[in-house]
Amino acid sequence: MKIKVYRFNEKMDSPSYDTFDLEPKPGMTVMSALFQFQEKFDDSLSFHYSCRGAVCGTCAMLINKVPRLACRTQIESLLKGNLKVPIFPYPAIGKTISWDPEKEVLVEPLPHLPVIKDLIVDMDLFFKFYRFIEPTFKPVDFNSDEEMIMYPVDVKKLQVYTNCILCAACFGGCPIVGQNPKYLGPAALAKLYRFHIDPREAEGISRLKIADIPNGWWACESYGNCFKVCPKGVPPIKAIEKAVDKLNNSKKSI
Repeated sequence: MKIKVYRFNEKMDSPSYDTFDLEPKPGMTVMSALFQFQEKFDDSLSFHYSCRGAVCGTCAMLINKVPRLACRTQIESLLKGNLKVPIFPYPAIGKTISWDPEKEVLVEPLPHLPVIKDLIVDMDLFFKFYRFIEPTFKPVDFNSDEEMIMYPVDVKKLQVYTNCILCAACFGGCPIVGQNPKYLGPAALAKLYRFHIDPREAEGISRLKIADIPNGWWACESYGNCFKVCPKGVPPIKAIEKAVDKLNNSKKSI
């Protein structure tokens, strides 16, 4: 089998692809394949990784035209077609390249972010939008000595969104991000909704109003790719839909 990898650096006029014959092993992941590529073909290949346990989110990239974590995506499952994700097509993944998904694994950088080198992208824009939504806890009474009790039902609701590891897979998989570079994106909006539904929060509906702008909640067109590609099952599309309903209802009650 082969692995076909996107290559780019600042000295190149345009990106290219390198293909390497792999020595497959049981349980081999795309991350392991990239290490083998480095060791036996070209040690200059650049990519991000850290925990190798699907926790840090740093190894998100486009694998077989779907945003995924390289550390948890297994080669054998890819070649057998067991990891197909029915995402809505968009220009960033529609670029034609000669590639046989039954015999090759195609690895490219995450879409919608500038490529620094090979599979490494500049995440500044992603985190700029993340900081915009003020992702800090704002308790009802910061100086209180009493415990802030969380009931199991509230914990369960929050956990759906606190599972986000900020890998930006949803950002790379969102057609709107590709069309509108000012759109805050699924991850930032899901995180904002997470703070809004936290019963310990003081700000209530005003939290949602941070993104009550053309490039916030209202820019989403409900393609649903964000949920389909999230490695942790976080559903930004549901958060966005619920936030829009709450904002509409609040405006009707005025």
